[in-house]
Amino acid sequence: MKNLITLLLLLPTLSFSQHEEMIKKIYDETLTDGHVYENLRVLCKDIGNRLSGSPEAAAAVEYTRQLMESYGFDTVYLQPVMVPHWVRGKKEVVRAINSEKHGTFEMNALALGNSVGTGSDGILAEVIEVSGIDEVNELGKKVEGKIVFYNGEMDPTIINTFGAYGGAVIQRSSGASEAAKFGAKAIIIRSVTNRQDDIPHTGSLRYKPLINQIPAVAISTNDADKLSQVLKEQKLKVYIETHCKQLPDVLSYNVIGELRGSEFPDEIIAVGGHLDSWDVGEGAHDDGAGCMQAIEAVRLFKALGITPKRTLRAVMWMNEENGLRGGREYARVAKEKNEKHIAALESDSGGFQPLGFSMSGTDEQKDQVKKWRDYFTPYRVWDFTQNGGGADIGPLSPQGTLLIGLRPSTQRYFIYHHTPADVFEVVDQRELELGAASMGAMMYLLDQEGLK
Repeated sequence: MKNLITLLLLLPTLSFSQHEEMIKKIYDETLTDGHVYENLRVLCKDIGNRLSGSPEAAAAVEYTRQLMESYGFDTVYLQPVMVPHWVRGKKEVVRAINSEKHGTFEMNALALGNSVGTGSDGILAEVIEVSGIDEVNELGKKVEGKIVFYNGEMDPTIINTFGAYGGAVIQRSSGASEAAKFGAKAIIIRSVTNRQDDIPHTGSLRYKPLINQIPAVAISTNDADKLSQVLKEQKLKVYIETHCKQLPDVLSYNVIGELRGSEFPDEIIAVGGHLDSWDVGEGAHDDGAGCMQAIEAVRLFKALGITPKRTLRAVMWMNEENGLRGGREYARVAKEKNEKHIAALESDSGGFQPLGFSMSGTDEQKDQVKKWRDYFTPYRVWDFTQNGGGADIGPLSPQGTLLIGLRPSTQRYFIYHHTPADVFEVVDQRELELGAASMGAMMYLLDQEGLK
């Protein structure tokens, strides 16, 4: 009896020691023989940017399918989803006309995703500067016939740059319709970034129903400052020419690789990122990094001979950038099949040094995961305090799924976000591998311990 009591008291310690040992193996395997960096190189350099509906997006579907098959996942399959097909067309022209001090000058610009184009005739109109949507509503009909220039900045005093981004991005997502309802002809926005440079940032806008759709472009922060200064000195006209358009939806796919659970196969743990990217750059941080980290997290189970208790899925969601069709379709099918996702883990904040995990779920679910923090602190992954999961896994929330987001350092992300600068070379191998190992370790604990 005494020996039994002693054993029961030791069980939590033994369990911690076993998990601690396996998590070290997960990190060691990734840092010494990981595949995530090379897999990202192939995705970025051999395929490139992957906007939904493009040939490159189709190539990425096939590449990730074959990659997961090569790792011997139990099942690899494609989940059909209809996605938008927006094309940028010829290079944008945004030109200030005959300013008194600077003459005519070009600005570095990108059309916003889903924007209508101006066509070859372009648009020439007087520019009016505003600091945000509230100011447009105050001006009302005074913006009629004009180009509205949204020059609201990301707040540099907010340390978590995603918070600063959230405060400024509404100009991009809703600015066109808000200006159009008062008769504006087009909008220009300051690129949503906390960096001063000459690189414009694209990103998706959303047109509101029954409001005229007007062209929308982003200019670099340096050009935004220059334009603002000129407007303080004089009235100014700007010429905008874009050739983007929305084509009919096309068939694409979510790519899913699965290891079947040995004890609780009906309990599913999904891990993933979004396979699509914008049509500029290579989509390295956004979100090639997350996709390759997710595949690596599941590969680690195979490499280390871990037999999962629960079913593990690596999911490459399609069309997060300008529609979220993949995430919504995945959740719809899961509900239709009555699948039980106990947890879903997403990496969509770049391949930077991991600092922790955010969560969205019940207090009981979150408290259980927070108890695992000590497993991660030796790897400098310590912050389990943030709320939130991820865009692609968000549609699973109504099904009671615990949503978990990998949270790396945020300070450099918006240098590259939605730009031509988001290329493989700006991803650090060790930081990328540490993120993949952290995801693998979290999957391991979720698999071994389950959720109450």
